[in-house]
Amino acid sequence: MNHDPILWGIHAGKTGDAESLFLHQNVVSLGWHEMGDLKVMPNKRESFKERYAQVYPVAAKEKPGTVPTSAGQLFRFVHEMREGDYVAYPSKKSKLIHLGRIVGPYKYDLSSEPGYPQRRQVSWLKAIPRSHFSQGALYEIGSALSVFVIKNYADEYWAAINGKQPPPPVSVTNDVTVAEISQDIEENTRDFVLKILAQQTKGHPFSHFIANILQTMGYRTRVSAEGPDGGIDIVAHKDELGFEPPIIKVQCKSTEGSIGDPTISQLYGKVAPNEFGLFVTLGYFTNQAIQFARSKSNLRLIDGDDLVALVLEHYEQLDSRYKGLIPLRRVYIPEPSPSAAPD
Repeated sequence: MNHDPILWGIHAGKTGDAESLFLHQNVVSLGWHEMGDLKVMPNKRESFKERYAQVYPVAAKEKPGTVPTSAGQLFRFVHEMREGDYVAYPSKKSKLIHLGRIVGPYKYDLSSEPGYPQRRQVSWLKAIPRSHFSQGALYEIGSALSVFVIKNYADEYWAAINGKQPPPPVSVTNDVTVAEISQDIEENTRDFVLKILAQQTKGHPFSHFIANILQTMGYRTRVSAEGPDGGIDIVAHKDELGFEPPIIKVQCKSTEGSIGDPTISQLYGKVAPNEFGLFVTLGYFTNQAIQFARSKSNLRLIDGDDLVALVLEHYEQLDSRYKGLIPLRRVYIPEPSPSAAPD
């Protein structure tokens, strides 16, 4: 049965041998050689998952999410990728995007480079420098998966495949996708930090984490003992003994839902005129809560987005246990040019 060709992205792994296999033997291939010949397995995703869990029991136990992800890639490579489909392979060595057409069925071949036996024959059509694609197209093809469908920026690759001449280089100053990927990276980081805090600091440990954030900002902190705290989780102050203002009374909620006006009012009722109140949550505040806080000069609210901004700003000064809990490294991301901003 005829079908519209699909454009697949594929990676060759981190070894030079894998890249040589791709380009010199005209194939695309995957590893997982312990899985054996996949064409003898039933054409069912569940069968692939069961087989993967049997072959890699440690990975399945320690990282159960790898089972559907890895098994799914193998299933697609065998049963969804078809002759007549196209493939885009980004070479890490040459920095070229190789574009080709799938011309052979799946086969299991251990005759050469045994680490990558899951194979399909490819007719390579052309190789185009990375600079000829938008930053968004390059970001999509940099997927963490080994095999995936290119969707968002497929038009650029189809134009390159079907064009008689290579596309001209994409002007960086006019590349509107720079803003899109920068925002995507920032949102992924935000979600990553919030997910870890929600899972690993739920309840009283969240107060200790917030206390450490305040310490990086120059405050001394006292965290209330676990149990009923009268609505005050942390008392923060600048002087060593905590007698001189400003005194900050902090309430912490590790929940991811909304915080309303009654809860904020309850905290404020415990704040003296010469003190400050601070409410920190992983979630967000209702409009009524925000309006209440704006009417009080000595009350501040920090929601999940604000908290992530503080974590990133003071990350290097955090206690080592929290840097281990939230593993981040400093990277540079593209800054969109004003002329490239989307309309």
